[in-house]
Amino acid sequence: MRTRPGKPHPLGATWDGEGVNFALFSQHASGIELCLFDSASSPAESARIPLTERTNGVWHIYLPDVRPGQLYGYRVDGPYAPDEGHRFNRNKLLLDPYAKAIGGTVTCVDQVFGYRLGDPALDRSFDQRDSAPHVPKSIVVETAFSWGDDRPPAVPWSRTHIYECHVRSMTMRHPEVPEHLRGTFLGLASEPIIDHLRSLSVTAVELLPVQQTLSERRLTDLGLNNYWGYNTIGFFAPDPRFATRKLGQQVNEFKTMVKTLHRAGIEVILDVVYNHTGEGNHLGPTLCFRGIDNRGYYKLDRERPASYLDYTGCGNSLEVSNQRTLQLILDSLRYWVQDMHVDGFRFDLAVTLARDPYEFEQSARFFATVQQDPVLSQVKLIAEPWDVGPNGYRVGGFPPGWAEWNARYRDCVRRFWRGDEGQVPELASRLSGSSDIFQGGDRGPFASINFVTCHDGFTLNDLVSYEHKHNLANGEENRDGSNDNQSKNWGVEGETRSQQILRLRDRMKKNMLATLAFSQGVPMISHGDELGRTQGGNNNAYCQDNDISYMHWGGDDRARELLHFTREVFAITRTNRVFRRRRFFDGDPISHTGIKDVSWVRPEGGEMGHEDWNNPKNHALGMLIHGDSSDDVDERGRPTRGQTLLLLMNAGIRARTFLLPSLPEIGHWQEMVNTAQAPRKVPKGNAIGVAPHSLVLLCYVT
Repeated sequence: MRTRPGKPHPLGATWDGEGVNFALFSQHASGIELCLFDSASSPAESARIPLTERTNGVWHIYLPDVRPGQLYGYRVDGPYAPDEGHRFNRNKLLLDPYAKAIGGTVTCVDQVFGYRLGDPALDRSFDQRDSAPHVPKSIVVETAFSWGDDRPPAVPWSRTHIYECHVRSMTMRHPEVPEHLRGTFLGLASEPIIDHLRSLSVTAVELLPVQQTLSERRLTDLGLNNYWGYNTIGFFAPDPRFATRKLGQQVNEFKTMVKTLHRAGIEVILDVVYNHTGEGNHLGPTLCFRGIDNRGYYKLDRERPASYLDYTGCGNSLEVSNQRTLQLILDSLRYWVQDMHVDGFRFDLAVTLARDPYEFEQSARFFATVQQDPVLSQVKLIAEPWDVGPNGYRVGGFPPGWAEWNARYRDCVRRFWRGDEGQVPELASRLSGSSDIFQGGDRGPFASINFVTCHDGFTLNDLVSYEHKHNLANGEENRDGSNDNQSKNWGVEGETRSQQILRLRDRMKKNMLATLAFSQGVPMISHGDELGRTQGGNNNAYCQDNDISYMHWGGDDRARELLHFTREVFAITRTNRVFRRRRFFDGDPISHTGIKDVSWVRPEGGEMGHEDWNNPKNHALGMLIHGDSSDDVDERGRPTRGQTLLLLMNAGIRARTFLLPSLPEIGHWQEMVNTAQAPRKVPKGNAIGVAPHSLVLLCYVT
C-alpha cells in the first residue's frame, strides 16, 4: 500500500477527497501500527502499517488509496509497567479517540483486558491474546452533508424550555412513529414527536448521552446494558444503537435529526460525559485511552500510579490538566457544534473537569479555554455542578456564562409540596430565581436550570407514589440508587385503586409542574412526566432497556388531563413576560406605581413579615409580580410589559383563604390555573379560597 508521511493535524482519520490522513497522539509509546480491516466481522486485520513519522508526540501517516468507509484500529507498543502508570499492550486493538464513527458495540470478553483475568498478580500480569475479533472498528467518515439553510435557532435563555429525554425511550412505544424508526435519531425527529414537543412549548431537547458508549461486564453478564450511556468510549462518534441504516450511517442520521429539529425551532443539547471513560478502574478493559497513553489520559494516584483517582464513582477520571487530554475534549465539543450543528451541552459531573489538578477551581484551564473559544463560548453550557470527590458539591460555584442544574431547587420544591416544615423562606428564593445561589457570581436567573425530576431518580409519577426505591430489576439487591428521594406516596406504596389517593397524587403532580413553570430561571422537565410515566418505583433505571424505561403514549383520562394541564401552564409561561426576567428582583417599588417588582403575600393580606417567614409550620405563600416588573425586551431592544400575576401556594392539610391585593389600576383578578378544581373566571369578593395541597395562579385584568 502506498504511504506518505502525512501531517500531525488534525488528529483522527481525515478524508480530504484524495486519501486519508491518520494522526494519533501518544507521548509514551515506542511504536504504533495502523490496522486496516476489510469488514466489521473480520477476525484479523488485512494490513498492518507502521507509523514512522512523529511530531510533538503525534504519530501520523497518509494513505492515498484509502476511502471513506474504511475500518481501522491501532496497536500501540510501549512499556507494560502498571506501577509506573504504563499499560501498553500491542496485542489489544484500540479505537481511535478521534473516530467519527465506530462500527458496532464493545463486548467485554476476557480478550479485551490487558492483563490475565484470574491471575494472582491481577493487573500486573500481561495478556497476550489478540482482542481484534472482539473490538468494534473505527470508521473513516465522509463529513459532507447537505445542511441547506440550516442555522441554529439561537433561542435566548429567557425563552428556553428544556425537555430532557432518551432517544430510545421517547420513540419505542409511540404508535405513530414508523416501526423501523423507533428507538432512533430519525424517530426522535419524526412528525408525531416534534408535534408533541411543540405542544409543550419546548424549545430544546437535552438528549441523554448519544456518544459511543459501552456496557460494563457485570451488566452484560446479567443480561442488561448501560442503557443511559454514561460510559463513553468514543467522544466524536454517535452511538450506532440509535441508527437505522448500514454501518457508519449514524453520523448522517444524527445530522438529519438535528436539521429537522432546527426546522421546528427546537435546539439540540447533548448530555456529555468527559469526566471519565468506559474503561473503568485499573481492572477494566483496554480499549482505547488506556492502551494509547494511560499516563497522559488519566488521573493516576501519585503514591500508587497503578491506581486511578476516581472523582466520578466510575473507576477513573480524565486528566484534564494534561494539554492533549484537554485538547481532545475541546476538539470533540467543537466538532459537535461545527460539524454536527448541536446547540449546547450539559456536562455530567462537571466538577471533575475543573479539578486543576485535584481541587475544583473556578479559574481552571477548562473554564478558561472554553470562555475564550470563539465557537464554544457562544453555545449553551450547562453544568451538573457536583462529583463524588472531596468538596465535590459546587452548586452556584461555576463562572459566568454557565448555567447549572439547581439541585437545591429540586429538593426544596419536593419538600414543600410533601408538607415538610420550614420550607417557605427557601421556596421564595427558588421561585424568584435563586439569587442567594447565583447572584454572587455576577449571574442572573438563567444560571439556574430548574427541575423537579430528571433521568436520575423517581419519575414525577413515582415521586408521589413511592416512598422507597424498588430497584431489584437492576440486579444489585436494591442497593443501588438514592435512599433520599424526598417523596411521599400519599397513603399507599405504589399502585392503588383508591380514587381519593389517585386524585391527590394527580394534584401533587400538577402542583410541581406548575411551580416549575412559574419559577424564574430555565425550566426543565423529564420526558414522560407530562403523561404520568412510571418506572414502577425504580429510581436508577440506567440499565433497563425495556418497558421500565420506555414512554407509553396511550394513557387513560388521567394521563390526558395531565398532558393538557402541562401544555397549559407552559403556554402561560411562554406568553407572560414577567416569568422571563433577565435580572433578579430587587424588591424595590416600581417608580410610577409604588408597587414592588415582587411582593410576598400572606393569606391575611399584606406582605409577609418576620414572624411569617420564621414560622416553621407555615405552609402557605403568595407571590405578587407586577406587570411592569418585566425586564424583557423585544427584538429591537424595546422594553415590554407583562401581566400582573398572583401565585398562591398552599402545601398544608387545611384550606387557606387569601385576601386579594388591591392595585392602583382599575380591574379585577381572574383565575388562570387551579390545581384543585377548574379555575373560576372571576373570584367572588376580595378573597379566594386555596384548597389543601394546591396552587392557584391569577392574573389582573384591566
